[in-house]
Amino acid sequence: MITVHHLETSRSQRVLWLLEELGLPYEIKLYKRDPKTKLAPAELKKIHPLGKSPVITDGDLVVAESGAILEYLAERYGPQAEGEAARLLTQAGTPEHLQLRYWMHYAEGSLMNWLVMKLVFMTIPTQPMPFFARPIARILCQQVQAKLIDPNLQSAATFINQHLGHNAWFAGERLTLADFQMSFAVSALMSRGDMAAQCPAIRAYARKMEARPAYQRALAKGGPVIMGA
Repeated sequence: MITVHHLETSRSQRVLWLLEELGLPYEIKLYKRDPKTKLAPAELKKIHPLGKSPVITDGDLVVAESGAILEYLAERYGPQAEGEAARLLTQAGTPEHLQLRYWMHYAEGSLMNWLVMKLVFMTIPTQPMPFFARPIARILCQQVQAKLIDPNLQSAATFINQHLGHNAWFAGERLTLADFQMSFAVSALMSRGDMAAQCPAIRAYARKMEARPAYQRALAKGGPVIMGA
């Protein structure tokens, strides 16, 4: 039995979606974030030394990092799946394979750092601090967002929107592993109304992704995807 050590409002939601698409039985062990720090609880370190989510256990095997988990599940269980779930990987040397590889790395290597920084700098002014420091913190955070974070996120959103304007899915014309890896980033971008309004292809993609029955089942089991500021 596969167990997903699932931290609420986290990137492990994409693992639940993949498991639902593959039609695999699994268990969820839900971990709540610390209400003050919003960090994962220390008990996750009993599963993996870093104490981060997502982590899965499959028998005695422990697999961490969302990309590694997705690849493990698709390679291990994909061939036994039915329909399009059996074709989530691509053939080496094809344009689709290059696209899949690119988006698998881009999601965490280039995009997520800006999304995390956005959340952090939105959250800092809301944290406990001396009253006289709050206006300074708010101004500094606004400046960092305006001059550094937002321009990079806007460039990323424009880039993704252009790509999805010419491709039904991230690696081409069919659902692949790249879509699961990029799903959290798409949801995070969609949570920013001002940015989503300028990206019709991302909005259309998000609606298509969220309408999938497997995605809906994962959402019902795992809870909301995005953590509020």
